[in-house]
Amino acid sequence: MCGIVGYVGKHKVKDILLEGLKELEYRGYDSAGIAVLQEDNFSFYKAVGKLDNLVQKTADFNPEGFAIGIGHTRWATHGKPTELNAHPHLGESSYVVHNGIIENYQEIKNRLLADGVRFLSQTDTEVIVHLFEKYLKSEPTPFDAFKKTLAELEGAYAVLLATKSLPDTIFFAKNGSPMILGLSEDNEKIFASSDAPLIGHAKDVLYLDDGEYGYVTPTELQLFDKNDKAVQPSLSALPTSKLSAQKEGFRFFMEKEIYEQSVVISDTFLGRIQDTGIHFEELDPALFDDINEIKLCACGTSFHAALAASYLFERYAKIRSSVEIASEFRYKEPLLMKDTLFVVISQSGETADSLETLKMAKEAGLKTLVICNVDNSSMVRLADASILTRAGIEKGVASTKAFATQMSVLWMLSLYVAKKRDTLSDEEMLHQLQSLREVPNSVKVTDTLHEKIRRLSKRYLHGHGFFFIGRDVFFPLALEGALKLKEITYLHAEGYPSGEMKHGPIAMADPDLITIALMPKHMLYEKAKSNVEELSARDSTICAISPIEFDKADDFIKTHQRDHYMLEFFEMMVALQLLSMEISVRLGNDVDMPRNLAKSVTVE
Repeated sequence: MCGIVGYVGKHKVKDILLEGLKELEYRGYDSAGIAVLQEDNFSFYKAVGKLDNLVQKTADFNPEGFAIGIGHTRWATHGKPTELNAHPHLGESSYVVHNGIIENYQEIKNRLLADGVRFLSQTDTEVIVHLFEKYLKSEPTPFDAFKKTLAELEGAYAVLLATKSLPDTIFFAKNGSPMILGLSEDNEKIFASSDAPLIGHAKDVLYLDDGEYGYVTPTELQLFDKNDKAVQPSLSALPTSKLSAQKEGFRFFMEKEIYEQSVVISDTFLGRIQDTGIHFEELDPALFDDINEIKLCACGTSFHAALAASYLFERYAKIRSSVEIASEFRYKEPLLMKDTLFVVISQSGETADSLETLKMAKEAGLKTLVICNVDNSSMVRLADASILTRAGIEKGVASTKAFATQMSVLWMLSLYVAKKRDTLSDEEMLHQLQSLREVPNSVKVTDTLHEKIRRLSKRYLHGHGFFFIGRDVFFPLALEGALKLKEITYLHAEGYPSGEMKHGPIAMADPDLITIALMPKHMLYEKAKSNVEELSARDSTICAISPIEFDKADDFIKTHQRDHYMLEFFEMMVALQLLSMEISVRLGNDVDMPRNLAKSVTVE
């Protein structure tokens, strides 16, 4: 979810780049940088942390007149968040910024190292600029060198490249990562990862398609498609609202964040899923030495992720796992044993109750790990180790993509610990890794699914409540589904383990009680089916979510046939998020800012 900006023109290039990066902060980042080429000289600045750090570094840099510039906000994937790893990346006479991942970067890097090229960073991006400069020496023009470079890249990328060889030109390419080109009334060119940085500067925009590439100068815009054919740019009018532009065409931030879960989960996986196991660059393997229990502690949605993870740690890593609600744990005088790894999960890293439990664990001498979305947050600074979820900024108060990325990290972490403890066979590990790779596809929202749920939502505006039920990891998912509904519809909902219905709650069953039943094919399907049939026999209204048709369901949301229950988990997660959102829309509620709630709970 990194951000890119670029500029060719005669106005204040530094201000345009920094303002553009500011508009992209919502995408999330841990470092930022700019490079400006003016009169055959490059000036570049990088800073770790918030954009304000970069603003301070550039305070005395005030170029006037014509210049070209590129800028970037980076989420660390290959390499830690350091100034050396921040973009732009430098060759002998060129700079590049890049979003995405170059899948074959190691192969390219090894060849360049053999040629004597010196690398400064740990990133995959740096190979682009060095490869370009290699071909710059042999190709007839810099653009030919750029084309030859692109031909070698495998993976997803949005690239801007500037070189002293053509000091009035920016080369660009897009494949799988967003890139927009804006044109002003006096023919300035501005690049960005979304519309918002272009508003106020550009009049028309070109939304680049995958495989397209080209270059811009003060007087030219040359565009080519994936088949190397020159194409006529198709310009569109630019939206006028920056808030609307940040929503990227969606009605609500929550809707946008549901749809972008596929992208952020891919970001979460970058550099971590390897051929034979999971690699967390940020973890010292010794963190798990002499550990016999993992205690997970969190609040709200993060608690549901922790509860689901406890099943995975015990199932795959064969390690005792316990889960605590932070607001209760801090007052229960808990027994904290030194052989316990204390794991705190938080979107913001500032949740007051969770932060206090982390302090308790530190004071008791436990090893601590934080799973968080915000670098430099209080929890990340305090814990022995941290794993960033890379979800980007989540503006909707009701969490969606934060939960999705937490679950992605926790599944990976359970396999990481399993590898260390040697509790999974090589064959089973490979199956798990392959299933992980399929998660981004499993959370893609199809028009068919969204329209089905939108139409169903009108039937769930009344009644005296909802039961969300599921078994195993689908019980925490049921809890999360119920929480989403409560948060944004203000309707009463409860999550239960399916098998617990007959132990009391089934007394509530009647036609005005709506049961949302999670019925995965690969996890206790027959047991779950029996539990739902018990509710159906009491005339409860049933909405089944399953890949298998269920004849006793009043409504049915069909999911895809998957070969792993966790892929079913992620797909059902999306269905529950959409259902809550569409019911909230029909009730006329504020989807992004539900009453009485705050995004980060920093008080008790």
